[in-house]
Amino acid sequence: MNKKLFSRKHAAVAAFASLSFGLMAGCSDDAANTVQPVVDPIGTANPCMYDGYTAVAGTNGETICMDAEGNIGFWINTDGSYGFPEAAVDPCNGLTSMVGDDGTTYCFDETGAVVTPSETNSSETKDPSATEVASSSSVADTPVVTSSSSTEVAVVTTCAEADGSIVNQNTVIKGADGSTYMYNSNCVKITLSEPASSSSVVIPIPVSSSSAVIPAVKSSSSTAIPAGNSSASEVTPPASSASVVTPVASSSSANQTQSSSSAYISESNGNSPAIAYAASGATVTNNNGCVTVSGGEVVISCAGEYDFSGSYKAADAQIRVNSPKADSGVYLNLKGLTLENTVDAPIYVQQASKAFVVAKKETVNTLSDASTRTKSFTYQNSNGETKVDTTGAAIYAKDDLTIKGAGTLTINGNYNNGIQCSNDLRFRGETVVNVTAKNNGVKGKGMVDIEKGTFTIAATSGDGIKSDEYTVNGTDTTITEGKGIVNIKGGTINITKAGDDGIQAFNAIMISDSISEPAINVTSTGKGVSSDNHIYINGGKVTVTSGDDGVHSNMNIYFNGGYTTITAKGNDGVHADSTLYVNDGTIYVKESYEGLEAWYIRVSGGATEVHATDDAWNAAGGKDGSGNTTPGGGNNWGWMGAPGGMGGWGGMSSGSGTLIVTGGHHYLNVGSGDTDGMDSNGELTVSGGVVIVECQLSGGMGGSFDSDGTATLSSKTVLGFSPSTSEAGTNYNVSFSSSGFYGNSSIAFKPAISGSKMVSTNGTPSAVSNTSSYSKNFTFPGGRIVYYNN
Repeated sequence: MNKKLFSRKHAAVAAFASLSFGLMAGCSDDAANTVQPVVDPIGTANPCMYDGYTAVAGTNGETICMDAEGNIGFWINTDGSYGFPEAAVDPCNGLTSMVGDDGTTYCFDETGAVVTPSETNSSETKDPSATEVASSSSVADTPVVTSSSSTEVAVVTTCAEADGSIVNQNTVIKGADGSTYMYNSNCVKITLSEPASSSSVVIPIPVSSSSAVIPAVKSSSSTAIPAGNSSASEVTPPASSASVVTPVASSSSANQTQSSSSAYISESNGNSPAIAYAASGATVTNNNGCVTVSGGEVVISCAGEYDFSGSYKAADAQIRVNSPKADSGVYLNLKGLTLENTVDAPIYVQQASKAFVVAKKETVNTLSDASTRTKSFTYQNSNGETKVDTTGAAIYAKDDLTIKGAGTLTINGNYNNGIQCSNDLRFRGETVVNVTAKNNGVKGKGMVDIEKGTFTIAATSGDGIKSDEYTVNGTDTTITEGKGIVNIKGGTINITKAGDDGIQAFNAIMISDSISEPAINVTSTGKGVSSDNHIYINGGKVTVTSGDDGVHSNMNIYFNGGYTTITAKGNDGVHADSTLYVNDGTIYVKESYEGLEAWYIRVSGGATEVHATDDAWNAAGGKDGSGNTTPGGGNNWGWMGAPGGMGGWGGMSSGSGTLIVTGGHHYLNVGSGDTDGMDSNGELTVSGGVVIVECQLSGGMGGSFDSDGTATLSSKTVLGFSPSTSEAGTNYNVSFSSSGFYGNSSIAFKPAISGSKMVSTNGTPSAVSNTSSYSKNFTFPGGRIVYYNN
């Protein structure tokens, strides 16, 4: 066997194994699951071949090589190949971790206290020998993981709960409702988990603070490695994808049970201030000193959790938050609340570093504001400045606002907007959100960020979802970095009515499936999805029915994934004032005036089917005139870069439009009149991809392919069907009908129209009787199939 240097990668794996080996007496409180070691010495020869490594036999004939501390370094399979334990990246170095509602990952020791894992100095990690193991199996990069014995425990002090009870800082607490939380060093409450269901595992308090509890280290399976402290032990090495499961290690803690997902958690009485509404107004119990009640007006003045229930309608029906910015986490827990303010807003967040509106599971909550405003509010902000404000929505927040929970939240915005935040507005739970608004349905000035939830939005005169923060420089409006963004990463969004645009943002709209596949349905009087600058459709299903353009940007649009369906009768399906990039995904324009329009059109992949009454694809110019004079809507290149910044499409000509196709599958169908299939006011290049054009040109010039500059059709999988001659491409006099397939040796298609002129890029086309001779086929969104070879 060849000897090679034992790499740091392997040393990292061995370091991970040190967390687990020798501590694996069992992986649960069920003794039947405990793997017992079997004595089976290897002998005097050392097949591990490295000083300090001891060989022991595995149950399947493997030779397991252990270091002097009894840790698995690697093993030798019966076929001579080598295996190494693998570990997932663990930010807590093997300790229990939980993510708080502030987005921070907290690490806990066996007592439930927050600890800080020590940094491992990889530069001081020594290889076990000067030689390296030759291995036939690949080894994944694995981080060095530090055991719990090398952690620095945070200084523990105490905080007072709402009922006056004293609890430790930086320690997990289990509330009476099954939720878990903690207080940080500033006594700010951090929620770690939502209330548990009735079937949830109850985690007891440790019996003794001296009990040794080893947290579980998991990966994709539950294979346990038994203890192997002597060379006479037989152990079972983990497979490359197996996990290392560490049980409770000490018999002194045998009366404890361990959750598979969390640290030991101490109980709390769970007494948060509870505000109940009735006919006479609001009453509060368990007041923490930060709740002021006057009739139906409730003012919250510090961080904490506050429960609201009941029903009330009056001029003073308002929950107002004015919490110092140094505080954190004002939670308004709605537990079956119906609140209607007849002169103002039912929820008003004047100031708070973070505010949360939580629709609790299995509750229905309704908030309604007045149709006019007669009140203004004067207060001092965190900078000591005097502010005068008038609410503009049923839920109106001046600072960051997060809406979450698994309940239902119905908003009636009778005055202006349904939900409005002057900073960042986030949706984080499986909340059912129903919004009816006179103007905009949901507006976050800085950002609207949606991860989950089911939304139904009806906006009478404004936008369904809107984010419009920007910077004013003299007479120009420019991007504020990271602001003016709508970011949709999951959920179901039904914008049933938008008097203006369905989704609108100044800076950027981003739609992706990074959390789950979003389903977005928009019906709008104006544009469906619209941005002053950039639109990125990277995933999800987007369906638009719009009175104006379906997807519109004053700058650039990027299709990188997803499935977008557009009906935009009388307007453009997709319109970019500057550049339209189609890199991947599906675009199905069912009805439009012009299907895809931009100054520059760059298509490298994806699938498109476009039906238009004028041009199917138009590079520069169009009905709305936005692309006729300049390749852009202003000086807002800003966030995410200018054309050429994605996909390598630099070097664009500046005088006229440009249309370049290098890949993908595309079907273009246009009606009669002076129409074009592909039309470029400058260069037209089709060097790759499958392209089918049907153009019913009658009177006028253009046809299937039209260019005012150089036209190059070099892809062999291109066909044009028309009753008239195409301005670009090689024309053939071939009569065709919708009853059969036509093409050449490279491509065949059954057109939806009849005519006598075809464009072909690979010889004279003719009727095709047998499509089985083609190696590939593709079905367009509307159901038509193209057969081709490449």
